[in-house]
Amino acid sequence: MKESKSQKSLQTLVTAAMMLALGLALPFFTGQIPQVGNMLCPMHLPVLLCGLLCGWKYGLAVGFILPPLRYVLFSAPPIFPAGAAMAFELAAYGFLSGFLYARSRRQCVAALYRCLIPAMLGGRAVWALVRVILSGVSGQAFTWQMFLSGAFLTAIPGIVLQLVFIPGVMVALDRTGLVRFRRNGETAQPA
Repeated sequence: MKESKSQKSLQTLVTAAMMLALGLALPFFTGQIPQVGNMLCPMHLPVLLCGLLCGWKYGLAVGFILPPLRYVLFSAPPIFPAGAAMAFELAAYGFLSGFLYARSRRQCVAALYRCLIPAMLGGRAVWALVRVILSGVSGQAFTWQMFLSGAFLTAIPGIVLQLVFIPGVMVALDRTGLVRFRRNGETAQPA
């Protein structure tokens, strides 16, 4: 039985809401030790998945809303400068993962990596740009070493987790039939 457009829209909205809820909850598993949270980047996982599953519009919205909402509800992450920069970073993750994946000719594990890696690099570049701007406004320094440490060196475990976990989830969803990879010749679903 074919889904109607309204059923598909509702399913997408519910999935995006679930990813938002996961983004709010996952940091509690690392919240007692901030260094572990900085290493594992728990809010990145649901935002990247949201972009892949729901499309770039939802990925962007969930990514941008998540840090300020988490700050309002739980007072973490600190809204300035970390939370503000993270909002733009996560918005870029959600946008880029969804935008690139929707335009993949064939959706498979290789396509996931072709979308995830540029999304992760683009999000980190946006984070750095926003941090530079916010540092100029606040008069704080933001150095190249701070960028490398915050975006890559400290986050290596989180990057590895994202590159293993997200394709694993997508393959599991494809095998269960909940979300199907698009094969050659199929048209893209509008996001």
